[in-house]
Amino acid sequence: MSPHDAAPEPRVADPGAPDSHAPAPRIGRRAVVVGAAALGSGLAVAGCTGAATPPAPVTGPLAPTSDVPVGGATIFAEQGVVVTQATAGDFAAFSAECPHQSCNVASVEDAEIVCPCHGSRFGLDGAVLNGPAEQGLASVPVTVEGDQLTLG
Repeated sequence: MSPHDAAPEPRVADPGAPDSHAPAPRIGRRAVVVGAAALGSGLAVAGCTGAATPPAPVTGPLAPTSDVPVGGATIFAEQGVVVTQATAGDFAAFSAECPHQSCNVASVEDAEIVCPCHGSRFGLDGAVLNGPAEQGLASVPVTVEGDQLTLG
């Protein structure tokens, strides 16, 4: 008899394994509906928080003025701020946190600050251009000292 023709080894029952002949536990319809609702609520909340909340804006030196394009904006994610320069030498700073559901704004497209979570868009003055956000970005004090931007 070759090893390929050998009889299979007998199986030994695992005392910790469920009995394959035991009836399956019954789950009521109410438990299924409640569980599905809880799961859906959790996913909705997780989806709405999106990106991490930016840190509270810091004070002190931020960046050279040349880092912010005229007619545009630069997002300083680490500091939790967006700095705009609508016209040459006219700087403004705003919190990077979207007021809709606290996602971080993530890009600047065609002189509009964009929140990736639900599509809110803000102008270079921080005002809402397109919702769902109903309020503009919160203003943050910024000053220019020479060619340096300073928060606070």
